[in-house]
Amino acid sequence: MQQTVKLQPKESQSSNQNLKKQVGALDAITMVIGIVIGSGIFFKSSPVFSNAGSPFLGIMAWIIGGLLTVASALTISEIATAIPKTGGLFVYIKELYSEKWAFLFGWVQSFIYVPGVTAALSIIFVTQATFFIPMSDFTQKILAISLIFFLILVNIASTKIGSKIQVVATIAKLIPIVIIIAFGFIKGTVGGVSEVSKVSLSGASLAGFGSAILGTLWAYDGWVGVANMAGELKNPSKDLPKSIILGLSITMIIYVLINIAIINVIPVDAVIASQTPASDAAVLMFGKSGAILISAGIMISIFGAMNGYLLTGVRVPFAMASEGLFPFADKLSYLHPQSNTPVLAFVLEGALAVLYVMSGSFEVLTTLAMFMVWFFFVMAVAGIFVLRKKFSHLNPAYKVPFYPFVPLVGIAGGIYILLSTLVTDFKTAVLGILITALGVPVYNHITKSKRA
Repeated sequence: MQQTVKLQPKESQSSNQNLKKQVGALDAITMVIGIVIGSGIFFKSSPVFSNAGSPFLGIMAWIIGGLLTVASALTISEIATAIPKTGGLFVYIKELYSEKWAFLFGWVQSFIYVPGVTAALSIIFVTQATFFIPMSDFTQKILAISLIFFLILVNIASTKIGSKIQVVATIAKLIPIVIIIAFGFIKGTVGGVSEVSKVSLSGASLAGFGSAILGTLWAYDGWVGVANMAGELKNPSKDLPKSIILGLSITMIIYVLINIAIINVIPVDAVIASQTPASDAAVLMFGKSGAILISAGIMISIFGAMNGYLLTGVRVPFAMASEGLFPFADKLSYLHPQSNTPVLAFVLEGALAVLYVMSGSFEVLTTLAMFMVWFFFVMAVAGIFVLRKKFSHLNPAYKVPFYPFVPLVGIAGGIYILLSTLVTDFKTAVLGILITALGVPVYNHITKSKRA
């Protein structure tokens, strides 16, 4: 008879019990929206419509990209409900596959992905700030570093404050987006709505449409970060799937509507030729004040995304350190006695982000890491089959609908990203694999030290 394996590591339990359960459903939903909606919504329209070949296929690319992401979200939600622990994908991969695979994911996430994305967002933030205040390159870097330190200090002081900032920033960033959508439909004279309703395949190609979908998938990235904080949710079995599914659904609707609104104000050809289509549409509708509106909206949007990445990203090295699977684990698993926040984990991610800002290498690092992050993401989605087969004794409150079709759709979307990266940017994919492989000797050293 097959032995039943209990999915409850002692170390992970301990670390989760020490963390305060102070994140509510609204906080978690806004966390998803706040992380996903960064700067991409203001810039991605051009390449998507360019690759799609027609307004109809451009909007379809946003819808299909959203559906692929939601399919993954529905699947991960069941795993997250069955394993509601701080650490997110690190914990899921460890429980469903092995400790080594989990470590390699955490290695990429902790040292490259989270600090690299944080650094990139901080630079984009200050670049937008130059619209209001001219700054030299050095001044921009100082402001970017100051912003990183500010968010770290706030989140160290209180997870609750950090999550409330996420709520406010998300609501604030949605205001200019909603204005563009509303006035785009009301004041638009180009006829984008009617163009989208025409099922046109002229100028389309399979490769072009695939590239358009790929562009939208990058824009939907980041939602799984809320799972990193599962151990701090007040009611993870209900709030985690609710926040992921509702957050992504709202995001998909926003993406579709704002793109229709934009092509209702300016012709698709002009959208394709523009680097800032949302700003151009706002200027046409509101004059120079439109540019101010969008610049402010972009800054708020990026601020919220930065806060979300830091707030959720530090939970991965903390979860690893809590289980002794990280360099200087005894230090990085430290929780502040008053705020119950992982202080040194925040300091680590912030220090790396500052280093990437100063070196200017963060864009390269995030590009290299993205390929392997999606590799582990596909592993996590496929983990639903492992969960149901090996851990059938678990009975999570939420189960993915239309199993196994929905998980297979999510896996297909992830595999498409991996194959596309291998074909279009083989060197980047190989470098991503090599960087991840560097974590193997580190893991071997850590585990050898633990046995000694």
